[in-house]
Amino acid sequence: MAEEVLSLKAKLNEREREIATLKAKLSALEKGQAFTLELHDQVTPLTPLVSRTALTNEEIMRYSRQLLLPQIGVQGQLNLSQTSVLVVGCGGLGCPLAQYLAAAGIGRLGLLDYDEVELSNLHRQVLHGEESQGQAKALSAAHSVKRLNSEVECIPYHLQLSPENALQLIQQYDIVADCSDNAPTRYLVSDACVLSGKPLVSASALRMEGQLTVYNYCGGPCYRCLYPVPPPPETVTNCSDGGVLGVVPGIMGCLQALEVLKIASGKVSSCAQHLLMFDGQDAKFRSIKLRPKKSGCAVCGENPSVTRLVDYEAFCGAGATDKCRRLQLLSKDQRITVQEYKSVLDKEEPHILLDVRPPMEVDICHLPISLNIPLSSLEDRKSDHVRLLQEEITRVKERMASDRQPSVYVICKMGNDSQKAVQVLENMMGLEVDHVTAKDICGGLMAWAQKIDPTFPQY
Repeated sequence: MAEEVLSLKAKLNEREREIATLKAKLSALEKGQAFTLELHDQVTPLTPLVSRTALTNEEIMRYSRQLLLPQIGVQGQLNLSQTSVLVVGCGGLGCPLAQYLAAAGIGRLGLLDYDEVELSNLHRQVLHGEESQGQAKALSAAHSVKRLNSEVECIPYHLQLSPENALQLIQQYDIVADCSDNAPTRYLVSDACVLSGKPLVSASALRMEGQLTVYNYCGGPCYRCLYPVPPPPETVTNCSDGGVLGVVPGIMGCLQALEVLKIASGKVSSCAQHLLMFDGQDAKFRSIKLRPKKSGCAVCGENPSVTRLVDYEAFCGAGATDKCRRLQLLSKDQRITVQEYKSVLDKEEPHILLDVRPPMEVDICHLPISLNIPLSSLEDRKSDHVRLLQEEITRVKERMASDRQPSVYVICKMGNDSQKAVQVLENMMGLEVDHVTAKDICGGLMAWAQKIDPTFPQY
């Protein structure tokens, strides 16, 4: 009898374990269904967040460490849960920003980005993984955020912000965070925030440096107050051109999250009318006091001339993208294709291949026969490099059977700096160097990798 009781108890325990396993699987499935996110390719109306007067026991446990802070407390946490934030750009800045806003319990996160995840993003865009390549950045970021905090409402927008949709979208959010990487989008977001009366927490990062400020907030200036005229497109450098150490946008994105959380919890941002500058090389911060709102500003001034959103790509003379821009500085007869240059190599025609990239890019990859003289050295007429070029021209002349002048083919990464170099060489001919025929190779080394040699590294 006793053995039978023990046997039944063992079977009961086994069934209870099976039930527990099934419950765990069911919970996992339900949680997975909660992570199913709709990717928005247009702006849709949102319902207001529900007003609340108390935290749940789960929220008290989750946010207990920040609830202990007098700067947050219960009321501050409730304020966070009832605040919506639109993140414009899910890249190096937007990823850490969204991550910490979600961790802190922001009620609603709009994640906007029109781009898709690429391998070159992963060193700094930490919400995306190798398995996310080819996926919409907004959706990839939203899935990561939901895994971190399933209670946060995430709305991924796979669309490009434009004058047609910006106001409708921004008006639905309490705070906007600009994590974009181009001038047209920065002007568009700022103008839309002014017209909608929304605070704008803006940051940027390049190479080893970063900047952060809050616009249109507590009587402070807007973006146009500080930059009424956009910079010439050829003077603007982005991460694709100038590079960036991944941790730098990470730092700036975290600082953006800090200022958003201050505003959302009911406190005052430390960056009102201040520009915070970060030097990653020397690990130093400094804060510059900004002038107040400009009374004559075209958008936020006393008599604004900009009362609706305009064509910002036309205003800035550049595309609303962080991709490498394509300049057109030379005529067709001053340029050749990579296929035409490959023909020059195949025919073994004597010539000079001048690589005008900085030395650190040449270390990444280069064509073996190239001579490296950085564009900056040509522009500054550095004597050592000018002499090196003249010596190369003389050497090639000696190899040529005729009195014909040798050709100089100029190459860089994308075909932009090489065009500038051709213009510089034309001004130097007959003065610092002999007369030669200088031509730019269209598309540069990246075109060479795509069209001639698929084994050549791309960066």
